[in-house]
Amino acid sequence: MVGLYDNLRVQLELQEWPNVYLFKFIVPNDTEKIAKITALFDDGSDLNYQPSSKGTYMSVSAKELMIDVDSIIEKYNRASEIEGLVAL
Repeated sequence: MVGLYDNLRVQLELQEWPNVYLFKFIVPNDTEKIAKITALFDDGSDLNYQPSSKGTYMSVSAKELMIDVDSIIEKYNRASEIEGLVAL
């Protein structure tokens, strides 16, 4: 069975690590869900929030220094546990 993040892994392995990686997520505009996403990242991460035009959803972008490909995949796995989250 092909893993969920196999294609991403192949693309990321072409880059050198450690490196800054940009994560992008869309989640329902709910304080608890936004807090869960924020908790995934270190204090030194550059987080940006942008509400949708109707305010129903929140786009969350995070730039963080990542050590290797496995640490990126792990972060996506943890994020996937947040209900309603879409990873871009």
